[in-house]
Amino acid sequence: MANQFEPQQTSLDDDLRMLSETLEEVLKSSGDKADEKYIEIKSRAEQALSDVQSRLSSATDSYCAKAKTVVRQADTYVHDKPWHGVGVGAAVGLVIGLLVRR
Repeated sequence: MANQFEPQQTSLDDDLRMLSETLEEVLKSSGDKADEKYIEIKSRAEQALSDVQSRLSSATDSYCAKAKTVVRQADTYVHDKPWHGVGVGAAVGLVIGLLVRR
């Protein structure tokens, strides 16, 4: 069950990697290298990119760990009380059926 979250993690990592590579390419290819304002802006952009990458990495790990914990707890609950799980599933199915019917 925990493997359900890996594709989302990979997609987020891929998107962030693509954004990083694009930003690095733009920073390398644009502006007058001797311009003082360009150098300052490039420095700030590189620092911001580094900060965002580190924050997203830690946030993604944290969210995945929390989601895995919730999945384990739900799995344990359903194994301990299977009829409650069946009842909740039936209720959710009924509600979704009524909403789709409209």
